[in-house]
Amino acid sequence: MKSFIRDGLKEIVLPPRLQPGDKIGIAAPASPFESETFQQGIDTLKQMGFDPVVPKGVFEKESYLAGSDQHRADQLHALFSDESIRAIICARGGYGSLRILSELDYDLIREHPKILIGFSDISTLLSSISQQCSLVTFHGPMVTTLAGAEKATREAFLSAISGDGPLTVTAKNPIVLQSGRGTGPVAGGNLTTLCHLLGTPFQPVWKGHILFLEDINEPLYRIDRMFTQLKLAGCLDGLTGVMLGSFKDCGDPDAAYRLVMDVLDPAGPPIIGGFDIGHALADNLTLPIGLIATLDTEKGSLEYLSAATRE
Repeated sequence: MKSFIRDGLKEIVLPPRLQPGDKIGIAAPASPFESETFQQGIDTLKQMGFDPVVPKGVFEKESYLAGSDQHRADQLHALFSDESIRAIICARGGYGSLRILSELDYDLIREHPKILIGFSDISTLLSSISQQCSLVTFHGPMVTTLAGAEKATREAFLSAISGDGPLTVTAKNPIVLQSGRGTGPVAGGNLTTLCHLLGTPFQPVWKGHILFLEDINEPLYRIDRMFTQLKLAGCLDGLTGVMLGSFKDCGDPDAAYRLVMDVLDPAGPPIIGGFDIGHALADNLTLPIGLIATLDTEKGSLEYLSAATRE
């Protein structure tokens, strides 16, 4: 079996582990949200044993954004700097995180490391903070999606933020496109959102990483365009693995997989699809970003080498 291992290691900052009763701050760095599902998600966090803290400014609206850019950036700064807040979960994705990347104080975030969790549009925050601060972030459910989360989603969420052992994420129905075994930090998130980082100071560097991607409601030609753009930008060079989550309503799944194989190096790293992570799935498992793991196509799994948090 082919084996791909990341060359060189940098320091990885683990956020503090959550305990029952800990306060979780709610942030809205992107779009506004629907109040009923938001409250249901808050209730779910309470049922899990946490104490959700909802800042007054979370409910701000400015057109399709949850308040001005400065307001949303300041909200994140306040939550990171508040020592009583042990973790931050985003209310919703949508659009808007990209607009605040240059407003964020990465030194402040680096000095107050804590769990940050979300997906979809939040992928820009997860990627940029992981890259700028070497802080492990978490691709996982948000407040409004926790409202109807299945048991597996809730259990994976708790294991990632509260567990003291290494996580294993297994594809329920693995689709092996290229066999092998690869090791490196996990990166990625929503394909469309991450493509918007190209050509900016926050363009991701994925060489030596296991790349995870997912998307929704994108026709196959757009998926082609985005993968090709990533390839031309050099973002797909030197990967140690590729894992694919949900690509709901993105055309014929088999055609999408053939497209991935056309774009990526046929002599390259392991590629496996079928992970229950992303949009429009019954389950949306939590995936630590920036933490070293091994992708193994024989096992159909991603196995992290350490816990995602520290005591």
